Amino acid sequence: MFLLTFFVCIFANAQNSFEIKKAKKVVVPFKLINNLIFIPITVNGAELIFLLDTGVAETTIFSLENKEMRLSKLEKMRFSGLGGSTSIEGFKSDHNVGKIGENFVNTSFTLFIILDQNINLSSHVGIPVNGIIGYHFFKNHPVLIDYTSKKITIYKDKELFSKKIKKFDELPISVERNKPYVFADVEMTNERKSSKLLLDLGNSDAIWLFPTLIKDFVYNRPNIEDYLGRGFNGDIYGKRSRIHHFYLGNFKFEKPLTAMPDEFSIQHVSLVGERKGSVGGDILRRFTTAFDYANQKLYLKKNGNYDDPFHFNMSGLDFQQDGMQWEKDIVNLESKKKDNAGTGVEVINNSLQYKFVLKPIFSIAGVRKDSPADKAGLKKGDQLISINGRKTADMTLQKIMEMMKSDENKTINMLIVRKNQELTFSFKLEDPIPYQE
Repeated sequence: MFLLTFFVCIFANAQNSFEIKKAKKVVVPFKLINNLIFIPITVNGAELIFLLDTGVAETTIFSLENKEMRLSKLEKMRFSGLGGSTSIEGFKSDHNVGKIGENFVNTSFTLFIILDQNINLSSHVGIPVNGIIGYHFFKNHPVLIDYTSKKITIYKDKELFSKKIKKFDELPISVERNKPYVFADVEMTNERKSSKLLLDLGNSDAIWLFPTLIKDFVYNRPNIEDYLGRGFNGDIYGKRSRIHHFYLGNFKFEKPLTAMPDEFSIQHVSLVGERKGSVGGDILRRFTTAFDYANQKLYLKKNGNYDDPFHFNMSGLDFQQDGMQWEKDIVNLESKKKDNAGTGVEVINNSLQYKFVLKPIFSIAGVRKDSPADKAGLKKGDQLISINGRKTADMTLQKIMEMMKSDENKTINMLIVRKNQELTFSFKLEDPIPYQE
């Protein structure tokens, strides 16, 4: 699981605003990968892809993927957040031009440039990702996210927005340090406790809880030690388990997966008062969701994902994409021609032709100790060739992850390459953290 939650400890520039031009609303298509939202943004003429993340205050760029982009004068900065180390270096650049579609424009776009090459979202989601955008996307206009159609609508016309959310449930939120917070009830076993949680689109998990900030916290059993993701300051580790119930307004979720980072991973994070954790993408994707920062409201309406079970990656494997390579595909060409004798009979000529196409390369980025894959003998760095007879070059990272979350006791057969040798491994998917009363 790759967590995409980052924190930038810098106050917002009041002039750094996106505005809607010549329209009552703007519709933005997005890609949904592992419960995370990715949108296209043009910055100073360069077409880039950004993670949409309510858990960040400022807009960051950490990779240009061989794209060229001119930036105004750079000012040196330091950033801090989740992970083990204290901070990393970067730059601030003001007065850039950002465009989302034709009519959502920021002519004083402030960017923070991260130089750490270890921050690479692209390999963990399977598409080029150049940066992260948060508060400045949401701050001036209501934003509605439709996870079913994979479209975001930004409203300038307040009446149009009011009509759209008429049948939605309304929840109060607080926007603090440019991030949205909500009170929800966490029921570890049998007692509901009201908890202040960050609404975090950049977190692919369902729920995060911070044990060191919760009085008399006791981990539910079973639980496992796991890699939870990566923040600005390094890898994040902790435990995963399930809780009995989670309540968000009038909505109730049974046995949701919960991640609990260790004290070391959150030691450099500046948290708002009373915060106990986060609500992530695996909860929010179950709704058509609308954020209204100006009026501090959240609107929710169930969608077709609402009753989806909370599936865990039961293999114990973390995957990454290692780029692309040319592969030879065989194309069957069929041509038809009439018989010269004029009988009207068609003669079919079949021939084969080769074409070369770019296809992804995937490898194992990590193996959880004592997981089914670990016991089978798979190792970090193994390159994937096929899963259950299907070539991984014809798959996406999302599809591979879905297979690892599919059905408990499902057999997974993997063909891999290790040190130029092809090896076959087999194991069964096993949920290591079923909820127990």
